[in-house]
Amino acid sequence: MISIALAGKPNAGKSTFYKAATMADVDVANYPFTTIDANRGVSHVRTECPCLERDERCGDENCHEGKRYVPIELLDVAGLVPGAHEGRGLGNQFLDELTNADAIVNVVDASGGTNEEGEPVEIGSYDPVEEVDFIEEEMDQWLASIVERNWESVERKSRSPDFDIDDALADMLTGFGATEADVAASLRELDYPEDPIQWTDDHREALARDVRARTKPIILVANKADVAPPENIERLKETGKPVIPATAEGELALRQAEKAGAIDYDPGDDDFEIVGDLSDDQQAGLEKIREVMREWGGTGVQESLNYAVYDLLDRITAYPVQNETKWTDAKGNVLPDAFLLRRGSTPKDLAYAVHSDIGDGYLHAVNGKTNREISDDYELEEGDVVKIVSTAK
Repeated sequence: MISIALAGKPNAGKSTFYKAATMADVDVANYPFTTIDANRGVSHVRTECPCLERDERCGDENCHEGKRYVPIELLDVAGLVPGAHEGRGLGNQFLDELTNADAIVNVVDASGGTNEEGEPVEIGSYDPVEEVDFIEEEMDQWLASIVERNWESVERKSRSPDFDIDDALADMLTGFGATEADVAASLRELDYPEDPIQWTDDHREALARDVRARTKPIILVANKADVAPPENIERLKETGKPVIPATAEGELALRQAEKAGAIDYDPGDDDFEIVGDLSDDQQAGLEKIREVMREWGGTGVQESLNYAVYDLLDRITAYPVQNETKWTDAKGNVLPDAFLLRRGSTPKDLAYAVHSDIGDGYLHAVNGKTNREISDDYELEEGDVVKIVSTAK
């Protein structure tokens, strides 16, 4: 399962974002380090279900009238403060929690209502642009320190006649989530001495920065957009980083109202319908959220997760079935499974995603939309429905 981590300084709204996206019961409070141990839960990305191409919707519990929700892991890491890579605020512990994430959502308090330490201040009195490179810089410096501490082992290995720097660095950085391909790609982009003994701190830091960027891409969420000065949102967007305005509190309120039967709302919708009896105060509160949604096209929470998976990580959704005509599994369930695969994946990659035995016994595949056999090197596209023919059952 793809893992997305929420990071940022204390009181930026990470735990509220997490609670809204998972509907898990977590502490949400206005003081630093509300979260100590990382919270892990299941959230979803949203895409169009292939059942929209048929007369009837698939009826899967993760499909709401053609809005398909695909599970991902969401990780809520405790707030980071400046100097986290040096251990401030238990920073090393919290940074270590990010190593297994595939992408990072940097939740920024766009209202400027918390300072660099996450302490409450008057709204608009702190510049949120200061936070744009914060997580990136802390992670880069932290990884550079890990590379530095382990460099002696690389130097020792370099004395071997069969030394390969790609392999040595991949061994070192595996724990950070870097593959041999990631390391090789980084080395192609860098100028460095062939002899590791000749590497300087600058070389090691350049390696750390490039590997981090490849393995832990970051999106900025301009949270608290409902109370943020408009110029703050604009200035955050002008940084050139991917930025999505959001109101995590608004999303949480909508999901709670939907759960109570007060509104009709699916995560990621740009509006909602009131269907229950509400007090004047409740209706007024929902109307304020609606105003923000109209301005930004939604609350931003679902859009942030979608962007992290489908844009930053460049994933596509594929649907394996056993009956290519009815799009069902052996029990007759329509489109029962959805897998997030790297763009460029083949039918065999999908087979291995389903189960290693299915992949090992792979024979061929059939496109459920055309009912035609597809080649082994066919690149799967978003929404493909595929029957895998394998010797494994």
